[in-house]
Amino acid sequence: MTTGEREPEAGPRAAAGEATEADDSPPPRGGKRDGGADSGGGISIGVLTGGAVAAGERASAEDRSHRDGRAAPPLPAPSGADGIAVPRSAPGGISVGVMAGGAAAAGSDARALDASTQATVDAPPELRAALGTLRRQLPLLNASDETSEIDGRLADAEEEIEATGQVRRDRLQWLRDRLDLGATAVAGLASATAVVQQITQLLGGQG
Repeated sequence: MTTGEREPEAGPRAAAGEATEADDSPPPRGGKRDGGADSGGGISIGVLTGGAVAAGERASAEDRSHRDGRAAPPLPAPSGADGIAVPRSAPGGISVGVMAGGAAAAGSDARALDASTQATVDAPPELRAALGTLRRQLPLLNASDETSEIDGRLADAEEEIEATGQVRRDRLQWLRDRLDLGATAVAGLASATAVVQQITQLLGGQG
């Protein structure tokens, strides 16, 4: 080496025992790497037909869909398999076989919100029986516009249930609000109380 020329200085190197990237450079500030602990391991889903998914630091997933309540058609089984396999996820991650709605989020400070609504609900046998009993007891009261209107609403609900096995939430909400008023004649029937109880269980105290 010619006198007076300086040998090029080596680039910055990590201290002994310090983690480095593939190119021998120090990791990003804070020591966070893609796919590390802050990513939460990510989310692995076999089949996704609805809902919201997000992964990463401060990720946010929100499902605000409005579903009609009808069940999605069954998925065809994969050839040569008994069913859809649940995929494996990285450590700290989430694995889902089939996701048709709702929300899922993985990662540091991640947030998932299921704010979806459903227009109809399945009508259990107990609700069908309660509606039928109330309709049969309505003639025990003096005929009025009130009893006529309620009878018509009950008939609509029964017809919908008979045809689809489900009933609209707004229809149940109307019946509950009207039958839950203690000052009305119909609300005094024990069968009306039974209808209100069944509707409240289905709607979870919400309209």
